[in-house]
Amino acid sequence: MFGKRSESSPALKMPAKAAPPVSAPNVTAAVKSAPQATMEPNASGQRERSEEYYEIKATIFNALFETIDISALAGMQPEKARDEIRTIVDEIIAIRNVRLSVSEQSQLITEICDDILGYGPLEPLLARDDIADIMVNGAKHVFIETNGKMQKTNIRFRDNQQLMNICQRIVSQVGRRVDEASPICDARLLDGSRVNVIAPPLSIDGPALTIRKFKKEKLTLNDLVGFKSISPAGARVLEIIGACQCNIVISGGTGSGKTTLLNCLTGFIHPDERIITCEDAAELQLQQPHVVRLETRPPNLEGKGKVSMADLVKNCLRMRPERIIVGEVRGPEAFDLLQAMNTGHDGSMGTLHANSPREALSRLESMITMGGFSLPAKTIREMIVGSVDIVVQAARLRDGSRRITQITEVIGMEGEVIVTQDLLVYEMDGEDAHGKIIGAHKSTGIARPAFWDRARYFNLEKDLAEALDAAGS
Repeated sequence: MFGKRSESSPALKMPAKAAPPVSAPNVTAAVKSAPQATMEPNASGQRERSEEYYEIKATIFNALFETIDISALAGMQPEKARDEIRTIVDEIIAIRNVRLSVSEQSQLITEICDDILGYGPLEPLLARDDIADIMVNGAKHVFIETNGKMQKTNIRFRDNQQLMNICQRIVSQVGRRVDEASPICDARLLDGSRVNVIAPPLSIDGPALTIRKFKKEKLTLNDLVGFKSISPAGARVLEIIGACQCNIVISGGTGSGKTTLLNCLTGFIHPDERIITCEDAAELQLQQPHVVRLETRPPNLEGKGKVSMADLVKNCLRMRPERIIVGEVRGPEAFDLLQAMNTGHDGSMGTLHANSPREALSRLESMITMGGFSLPAKTIREMIVGSVDIVVQAARLRDGSRRITQITEVIGMEGEVIVTQDLLVYEMDGEDAHGKIIGAHKSTGIARPAFWDRARYFNLEKDLAEALDAAGS
């Protein structure tokens, strides 16, 4: 029974004088006022927990903290620690005569274990592979994106302090911090999922946590074909582009699938090549054996020690790379990436935010200019033309589906204007009865793209011709 557990239990607090068990009149009163903590299904079919359920959970959680030694739990194996918590919570529930159904009691114990050892209420969402994004707007508003659609969940946190504790637990795993002094933080989970936290006072209604989840199974171009993100012929064109060491920029909006597409394209890099990746928060999942992963670092409490993306790109040029992959280009590192692409590191890749291939090239120019490089506009554009071979545009359509909308190659300059030509374009033909967009990837009729000679060098010109013919038919 609670209060008489064996002293051999490492997580049980054993004060010098045996203290009586925590008094339960308040809990009993709360339970009497709410004879049953219910979880009714809501309109979406999710189990809606009552206020009494959360009150009982908070009370038991507080009693548990007075009973166990958290530092002792940290030294245990996860399953053993969970068993220890389950045993003590069962005793607290029994001694206080808390009336819960079997399913509610099991759910409550699981949630308390997650609160102490994991990511709290987020654990069931992180376990689901059909969720693409988790968005937490304060303690009581949790949204998810699944199948391209946003929906609110019935999950909530005890209060903003619990949410903040979980945010700090997440970012501390990768050596970062988030607090009032440093309220914005980019981090990642252990599985590579991208995390962004913005804390009060910048976030007015409590901490805002955004998690971009990665699927447990690595997606390939064949998977994208199955999702109709690209046609089979278009996928073959992308495969050839990746294999013949074209320099690629992947452009698109937030949530359009840029990183997923970048992961797919890296699958066609030869295993013998040395690849160096540079990212703000490491999320690329390359399968090649010779990969060096680099990650930026924010400044410390004294404002020192910052390592920027530009620093990483400059340094990786001294690491004998054959391909350089930048997770996201968003600042002065654009100049260093173009320099790398134009100085013998063929097949380098990067992503950036833009609405079209032409805007992507304009953004590259703008980022170089904002970086303080006092170069004439024509010189910057010539550098872009000499560095970037292909721009692949990804988009998230209004029905939530993700499509590769354009495969565009950079041809050259006419005067001071960059000339591009589309190889493949996604054309929308309408929508079906369920609101899903209907369309097709169509070739623009270009028989010999500008990288034809590069494809011939790798003995891929026949495959390229067949792929373009198939895309046009």
